[in-house]
Amino acid sequence: MYTKTISIIAATVIGGSVLTTNIATARDYVSIVGSSTVYPFATTVAEQFGKSTKFATPKVESTGSGGGLKLFCSGIGVTHPDISNASRRIKKSEYDKCQANGVKDIIEVKVGYDGIVLANSKKSHPMKLSRRDIFLALAKMVPGTDGKLIDNPNKTWKDINASLPNTKIEVLGPPPTSGTRDAFAELAMEGGAKTFDNMKALRAAKGDAVKPLMAKLGIPENAFNAKGKNVFKRVAHSIREDGAYVEAGENDNLIVQKLEANPNALGIFGFSFLDQNEDKVQGSSIDGHMPTFEAISDGSYPVSRPLFFYVKKAHVAVIPGISGYLAEFTSDKAWGEEGYLADKGMIPMPGAERAKFASDVQNLTPLVLQ
Repeated sequence: MYTKTISIIAATVIGGSVLTTNIATARDYVSIVGSSTVYPFATTVAEQFGKSTKFATPKVESTGSGGGLKLFCSGIGVTHPDISNASRRIKKSEYDKCQANGVKDIIEVKVGYDGIVLANSKKSHPMKLSRRDIFLALAKMVPGTDGKLIDNPNKTWKDINASLPNTKIEVLGPPPTSGTRDAFAELAMEGGAKTFDNMKALRAAKGDAVKPLMAKLGIPENAFNAKGKNVFKRVAHSIREDGAYVEAGENDNLIVQKLEANPNALGIFGFSFLDQNEDKVQGSSIDGHMPTFEAISDGSYPVSRPLFFYVKKAHVAVIPGISGYLAEFTSDKAWGEEGYLADKGMIPMPGAERAKFASDVQNLTPLVLQ
């Protein structure tokens, strides 16, 4: 193994101020945390980098996007990770936490695209769902016959849609710390909620128009922040807690195993896990589109999202191997249209996007979030 001990006091000029970091013994490997969806891609690049260079293979941990960014933003120095993977963009609150803890210069790297799938065992029939079906199955509260929100009464898929099977709603999915959960709530749950006229109107409402819509939906005036889009988001993102949705942790491979054991259940995870387990599980169509490489790439599959990782500029010159790992990840042989990450199920970005983020990496261009 390549080993190196560095005694250094690194003075890094960041945003016009001087950050002094005492690093007694530098790690001899790159530390990467974050998204379970990005994990297999990051691991593949790390292994390739470790095999083809003198540097130690980077250590990649699957902590979930939120958990990874919490660790990443906790500070500068060898006790903190160098890179955090995320299956959604960093939130402004996370960015601000980074800034407050001295993690001033952050390089944002979009790496490609991924679809979020609802899959079941190949022992069962494939499901044909709409985002409205998904919302009615998983939301904590749904519109009743009079339009007012009620606790979700739906027990079976047939309760939601007569064309769906008469089987119990049981969906295995990620916890709140997961970027997949965030993206699923935004893309699938919000998409379903907007099919109800009063919910759609609430999302767009401002000022005096908000309260009448809240009244139509049976939402108390003091329940949430009175901005329409905030109330809408709160309702649309709230997942039921009566057992229909089962938090299965950050290990997507475990969800695949549980689907094999329970053919009536559905699981939520990234397209790459479907692609790598197509002998065991099958994806559901959503709004008439199957989760395929082509449908995610051209945007016709409605539940797809970009993938990212974030890098601490202050660590690049100190931790051995970061520059090389970044160069490997952003090479055409890795993330290009014919790259080895596409073979793992990642949807490559168009050439112009790849060029833009490769330039940001080469120039270590910091992200600025206003």
